[in-house]
Amino acid sequence: MSPDLICKAEEVLGYRFKNHDLLRESLTHASIADNRLQSNERMEFLGDAVLDLIVCELLYKRFPQLLEGDLTKIKSAVVSRKICAEVAMETGLAELLIIGKGISSRAAMPHSLAAAVYESVVAAIYLDGGFESVKQYVLRTITPKVEAVWANLGQHNYKAVLQQYVQKQLGATPIYELLDEKGPDHSKCFEVCVVINGRRFAGAWGPNKKTAEQKAALLALEEMGVVGKKEVNQVYDSLVEQ
Repeated sequence: MSPDLICKAEEVLGYRFKNHDLLRESLTHASIADNRLQSNERMEFLGDAVLDLIVCELLYKRFPQLLEGDLTKIKSAVVSRKICAEVAMETGLAELLIIGKGISSRAAMPHSLAAAVYESVVAAIYLDGGFESVKQYVLRTITPKVEAVWANLGQHNYKAVLQQYVQKQLGATPIYELLDEKGPDHSKCFEVCVVINGRRFAGAWGPNKKTAEQKAALLALEEMGVVGKKEVNQVYDSLVEQ
């Protein structure tokens, strides 16, 4: 691995390696390695686990209002091949991957290759500098993706949005109260309302309790001025179980 490539890689990663062999291995694709044990495949395996741990800790601290299911949804999206590949390509890391002639061009590089080099580099930094070093790198590169994923999921998860807003602004926790139910056992409908600090907001009907709670949360957000009437009209009838 040439000194120029080492310097470029360390500049892209924002990390200076003590052991350049680790860096070389993390950037070597199996298509050009003498054998697969000398490629970045083993590092990809380790990096995947390290990335999972760092992202889980990040989500646990970033979203204290979310339950396990919602945290899992965000984590699954953030550590997906798609997101890891985006990070590799957007930071210039994918351009550093050492590939063989069997891969036609970097422009047509599969997401799987770009994602793998990100995970491999995570492993290399972990092995070279320890957990705190790799944590800094991952947080710097993955945090914007976490925020983007949350924005996309959160806009349809009004319960989470309401809980976050109420906890921050009022120091309280929303309570969901079942007001009524109707219909036969195989096709019941439920009416639910939100209660915050003793204040009862408008009730909402849904084909199950979870959907009714989402609709009730949306109505509470509207009543408190967090969302507008236009947004309520656009999404209220289309809300389905989260």
